[in-house]
Amino acid sequence: MIDKGLLEEQLAELPLYVYHFMTPEELEFSDRIRWICEHECPMYGKSWACPPGVGSVAQCREKCLGSRECLMIATITEVADISDLTATLATRGDHEDLTDQVRDLMRQQGTEPYVLSTEACARCERCTIADGMPCRFPDRMHPCVESHGINLLGLLEEMGLAFQYGENVVTWFSLLFFD
Repeated sequence: MIDKGLLEEQLAELPLYVYHFMTPEELEFSDRIRWICEHECPMYGKSWACPPGVGSVAQCREKCLGSRECLMIATITEVADISDLTATLATRGDHEDLTDQVRDLMRQQGTEPYVLSTEACARCERCTIADGMPCRFPDRMHPCVESHGINLLGLLEEMGLAFQYGENVVTWFSLLFFD
């Protein structure tokens, strides 16, 4: 079981914009979010971190609700031009490194969290999903939040947090589900 006091002390040492503990039931799961993945994301069907590789929204919801708690972490990064998608996505690595650090802090307390983050997973040059083979690194791959149909905007509004902080600021989110 996680010692939240210890974890919060450790989180305070990291360059996180915000972190928030919640129950998975507080999250909104929506097929509308998945629709965006299917119709607008070029990674759809090309990675185990993306639909349909992660399962249906109902299956993803069931997996997330199987945990008692969830930790949301967020970072913000300034970019020169937010319309430059390549440059914007290049900032994702720092957030992923922080996500792995938080995951490792939880592991040190004996908990194996289920992690969702920003990835369409770029760990391998070519994903094994294209060959019908299992993921090479399932313990290092984090499906993206949106792949599970999770809509964070309502939760952020409830918390009084802005999603956008300026025209050239990117906000990255991760969710870590645990017992």
